[in-house]
Formats: sequence, C-alpha cells, structure tokens
Amino acid sequence: MATPGPLRRAYLWTAAHAPWSAWAWRNTALVTAAVPVAVPAVLALAYTFSNPGHLFKTLAFVLLLGPLLTLLQRSRFWSLAGLDIPRIHWAQPWYRPRGLTLRLGAESTWRQFGYHLLVSPLVAVGGALVVLGWATGVACALVFSWVWALPVNDRPTGWTGDYVVFTVLGVVLLIATPWFAALVARLDGAAATVLLGPNRAKELARRVEDLAESRAGILDAADLERRRIERDLHDGAQQRLVSLAMNLGIARATLTDLPPEARAVIDEAHREAKEAIEELSNLVRGLHPAVLEDRGLDAAISGIAARAPFPVELTVDLPERPSPTVEAVAYFVVSETLANVAKHARATRCSVEVRRRARLLTLTVVDDGMGGADPARGTGLLGLRKRVGSVDGSIRINSPHGGPTVITVELPCGL
Repeated sequence: MATPGPLRRAYLWTAAHAPWSAWAWRNTALVTAAVPVAVPAVLALAYTFSNPGHLFKTLAFVLLLGPLLTLLQRSRFWSLAGLDIPRIHWAQPWYRPRGLTLRLGAESTWRQFGYHLLVSPLVAVGGALVVLGWATGVACALVFSWVWALPVNDRPTGWTGDYVVFTVLGVVLLIATPWFAALVARLDGAAATVLLGPNRAKELARRVEDLAESRAGILDAADLERRRIERDLHDGAQQRLVSLAMNLGIARATLTDLPPEARAVIDEAHREAKEAIEELSNLVRGLHPAVLEDRGLDAAISGIAARAPFPVELTVDLPERPSPTVEAVAYFVVSETLANVAKHARATRCSVEVRRRARLLTLTVVDDGMGGADPARGTGLLGLRKRVGSVDGSIRINSPHGGPTVITVELPCGL
C-alpha cells in the first residue's frame, strides 16, 4: 500500500529535521560556540553594573578587544553556519592614533559595540539554554533507564506516574530544543549581518560612486579614442584621397591625347575619389568634429545649423565650456535631432537654444513640423535617450499631433 502524499512529505520533512539531524547539531554548535566568545563582554557588563562609575573603562576594554571579538564572531559564523559576514575595511590600523580616532567616530564601531555588549550576551544565554535543554531532555527521556541501571534492591517498586511525566517532558524537550536553537541561530545571524558587517546603504552608495567614476572614465576613454581615430583619418586616409583626386585631376587636364575610353576611366576615378573624400569627411565629422575641439560647441553647432535643409535659429549662451565628454554629447544630440527633423517632421523652420546655468547644460530644440514624435515607434529618439543617459542626463519630448515638437535635454556639467 502506497503512503499518501501528505503523509509521505510529512515523514520526509520530519526525518530531515529530526532532533538528531545535522541541521539540529549545526545550530546547536553555532549558538553554543557563542558562549565562550561572549565571556569578555559578560565580564565587562558585570564589572560596569558593580561599578557604574567605570563605564569608560568598560567601553575602552571592549574597544580594544573589538577587532578580536569581531574576528572570532565572523569565524564562528563562517565555520559553523557558512555565513560570510563582509569585513569592514579601514584606512589605518586600530592601534594607530589616526585609526583609533576614525573608529571612535564611525557608526560601524558603535554597531559592533551594540552586538558585543547586547546581542552576544543574549545569544550566550540562548546557547546555555540550548545545552541545558539537550541535557535535561536526555536525562528525563531516559529516566526509566536510570531506574533499571540501579541495583535490584535499590529500585523503586511499581511504575509511578512521575516517571511517565518526566519521560514525556524529556521527549518534548528533545523535540523543542532544536527549534529553539534554530530560532536563536537565525536571530543571531541576522543581527551579526546588520551590526558586524558594513552598512549596506553606505556600501551601495560607495559602489554607485565607484560605478559612476568607472563609467565616466570609460566615456572619457571612448571620447579620446574617437578623437584619435578622427585625427588618423583626417591626417592619413583623407589626405591620401585628396592627393589621389588632385593627381587624377591633373592627369585629366594634361593628358588630352588619350583615347576616349581612357579619359572616361580617369573621369570616373576622379569623381569616385571626390565622393570618397566627401563620405570620409562626413564620417570624420560624425566621429568627432575637429571644430568642436578647436573652437567649442558654439562653432560646431553653427556648422550643423548652416548645413540644415531649413532655416535654423540658433541661440548659444555658454559662459564656460563644459567638459569634452558633455560637449561631444551635446553636439551629437543637436546633430541627430536636426537630422530627425529633416527626415520626419516636414518642418519649415527650427530653433536651437543652448544655455549653461551653473552645473547644468540645457539644450532646447523646437520645430514647426507635424509633431507626433514617439520614442516607442523609432530608433532615433531611443538613440538620443541612450546617448543622454550615458552622462546621467535627462530628455523630455513634447510632440502633440500637428506640432510643434519641443525636445529639452539637460546634461550635468560636473563630469
């Protein structure tokens, strides 16, 4: 006959969490090991209660033993529970004056004080109760064995109800003690993670700062690489193409006695060379325009406005140049926005306003097109969002159907 599902699951669960299982002994060992580690704190508290005026000595004593006690507690959790409590990294050792001052002013020191002076003694009491529960449970559950172990003449006559009560009490203690040990171990682990480890909020804030610095470094490196590629193309491949086009032009002008087929080939090669020069110029300008680095954002955006297929009213107010990375982002934002307007908006005119106030660079592009710009329906605006987001900027798009479309971009200049 097959065992019903719920009964089988209950049996397996009970077997896995039986009082004699590794689960019970692991928790028992964890809370029992807290007893000797808590002895210094218990002695310090006892001394303080008996001598209230010597509180400073107690704090100094715990402060001196704090690193050792924390190390022992971390080792206890790691070796017995597999719980890794992160270490707190200090700029200087605690035994140096500067390091001691840093520790006294750090909130992590006082959190460790709270654990060693409050939590650790309470856990030690819980560990003592767990040991007492195991010992009492075994002694009471085996009361009949103690009776049978007595000499025959010394055994009590009859079966008394007290022995049954003691046996039941022992069984109950053997069942309840593992759960009490698990409760103490869980509370101890949670308190140690919060009080002995680094502050999670500050650790996350520090990691965010590190990531922001790393990202800024990556952006700067990418911008420098674009400039290098632009210079290499401008001074290398582009100059060779210009030289090739000039030679072909000279050949076309001087070699007048060539057959028509040869002249046609020279004319075609000359035209292709000039088109290649134009395409390469556009590519170089797209990587990083030289005018942006030489003359700044005002001159670079003026060149974009002059090449637009519609009139562009440009207003630039830059009391101070932003960083090269932010400058490059602003340039490409204006360039891509005007390109999108030319492709999709059917606009007859456009206005671009660039202003810097304190640490914020604001770009506003307004066109009189048909509106209806939606980032969800195209990749152009999504690309703008990603480019602006790379420097922690923000973009707002207001484009009702029928127009006008207003795109406002704010870029922090602290990078």
